[in-house]
Amino acid sequence: MPTMKISDPGQTRRCNEVQLMLAELPLDDARVLELGCGRAQKTRTLAESGRVREILALEVDAIQHARNLLIDDLPQVRFAQGGAEAIPAEADSFDIVIMLKSLHHVPVRHMTRAMEEIARVLRPGGLAWISEPVFAGEMNEVMRLFHDEESVREAAFGAVCGAVERGILKLEQQLFFQTRSAFADFAEFDARMIQVTHTEHRLSPECYAEVRRRFEAHLTAEGATFFNPQRVDVLSKPVR
Repeated sequence: MPTMKISDPGQTRRCNEVQLMLAELPLDDARVLELGCGRAQKTRTLAESGRVREILALEVDAIQHARNLLIDDLPQVRFAQGGAEAIPAEADSFDIVIMLKSLHHVPVRHMTRAMEEIARVLRPGGLAWISEPVFAGEMNEVMRLFHDEESVREAAFGAVCGAVERGILKLEQQLFFQTRSAFADFAEFDARMIQVTHTEHRLSPECYAEVRRRFEAHLTAEGATFFNPQRVDVLSKPVR
């Protein structure tokens, strides 16, 4: 079994992750489960590709889930509320399971169970795309001032490694790349990254001012652009 890496500091490839998924995953006529769909932007892109048969999009945040239920132009998508540690689906029922930057949001005590649930609902031979942000990069240095995720990201990687070591999932490949995040100004960064519904960030006035100062150090006339390192663990469910 190849050694799994949490990061690849030398990787400078830049790409759009959804386009990477469309290129790498066998999505044609696939039944897809997305865990932690958020605002369903990537759900929409996958659905509108015309390739997938259906998508079950789960979101644990009740506020965002209520908003997702108002989406009425994606007939092949079904939205449901739930977490990865208790997936409301039958065993062997999905061809592909996708987690985009959401495993580290699962409570640490439930991460092992989440990986077991992914293995349970995947059909034998099915694939899991587990995408996680690497704890590095200039935007990470701003974010960690009020939301330091180093320990939970390490725990998420440990849960993936544990699933591979136990043999419930098999490592197919690891992909390392950078994605682009762009903000017109600090107000947009505040709205998208601080004032989120899934996490209640409480910043002191001093912390808020420092976050703004650090962010605006990257601001130009065209806004602020960051390139964020990412890792994808592509796993398969063994065929017994």
